[in-house]
Amino acid sequence: MKGQLSSSSSAKLLSSTLPFLQSVSLSSMASSSHSSTPIPEDDELCSSLALCSIHSSSSSSSPSLLSPLLRPAAPEPPIVGLGPVERAWAHWRRLVEPKLIVAPMVDNSELPFRMLCRKYGAQAAYTPMLHSRIFTENEKYRSMEFTTCKEDRPLFVQFCANDPHILLEAARYVERDCDYVDINLGCPQRIARRGYYGAFLMDNLSLVKTLVQNLASKLDVPVSCKIRIFPRLEDTLTYAKMLEEAGCSLLAVHGRTRDQKDGKKVRADWDAIKAVKDAMHIPVLANGNVRHLDDVNNCLEFTGVDGVLSAESLLENPALFAGYRTTEWKENEAEEGELNQAELVVEYLKMCEKHPVPWRMIRSHVHKMLGDWFRIHPDIREELNKQSKLSFEWLYDMVKRLRERDIRLPLYVKGHGGVPAC
Repeated sequence: MKGQLSSSSSAKLLSSTLPFLQSVSLSSMASSSHSSTPIPEDDELCSSLALCSIHSSSSSSSPSLLSPLLRPAAPEPPIVGLGPVERAWAHWRRLVEPKLIVAPMVDNSELPFRMLCRKYGAQAAYTPMLHSRIFTENEKYRSMEFTTCKEDRPLFVQFCANDPHILLEAARYVERDCDYVDINLGCPQRIARRGYYGAFLMDNLSLVKTLVQNLASKLDVPVSCKIRIFPRLEDTLTYAKMLEEAGCSLLAVHGRTRDQKDGKKVRADWDAIKAVKDAMHIPVLANGNVRHLDDVNNCLEFTGVDGVLSAESLLENPALFAGYRTTEWKENEAEEGELNQAELVVEYLKMCEKHPVPWRMIRSHVHKMLGDWFRIHPDIREELNKQSKLSFEWLYDMVKRLRERDIRLPLYVKGHGGVPAC
């Protein structure tokens, strides 16, 4: 039945995107949330759960994962007394209309990375995509895959789903700890086809409409959606308008089709994003073709959107929104900045010590941020790859050894300092 995830589809999703659950059977997840089965080293938390920024709640009405000690004393009440469009804009303005936004990235837009990006100019962020059914069934998954803190706002919590009731149950765990519950309608990967979610729900718009309507009518927090475009602009506009009518309060548009998976080979269609913005009455965000701050400003000006998402470029350069560029995007008038990617890695590791996450996420970020450095010294990259069990001590020492080799790979800024125009 297409309205529910089959056990086979769920098992495939687990094996591909949630490695730490590979050793936990689906039956044990359904019967118990406290498995003693050993898990791979990289899927263990980098520190004790006791230090994490969340705690699990067993409240059946509206559970929350964020500790009361970390939640703001007086959460903003829902906006009432306005129509759907007016509410959407009132909420967006209450968040001070963020324009520089960290996109959702599986295993990569976790709390420490979000906080690093916020330090360097990001004004809002998405969590990684969370699997709605597993999120409702498995306490370990909730505690390891969703963490936040009071400084982590505005925050979009993104779920993949194809069952309205399961999606609502998952959303109720997080609605007090975020500013939007987001529905992933844009994942184009094979695992999304097998699991029947993400961009593959574009083939069943009636189900998409039900997902949005059910969530929007029963949550206190607004619902947002992230989509890809259809090959035909008319179909994209019909899709976007349907989402708005169903109760979507904010729409993020990735300007590529479901089949255009390689962002380096296929440019995002800003014309299509502009057309969606012009046709909509709610806030619209753009995703695609953002490599540095000039791209951000050009996208805002060309499309007229209300904010811009960046994903892959931020993984290499989390200071992108502060005006820093990697050597690849250096311009003639650019000057060496006072920051480099090794320093960003150290800052990221310190944030991981404060906000523990699985080691696999840390390993991935280190590879991305130090990619240029590893190309010059592949022997250190190989040392990292051989480490079956990572530690902060080893990683700090690795960065120190890279620096001692006198590599000059600064990040660059424009002559005026690269201050964001937006």
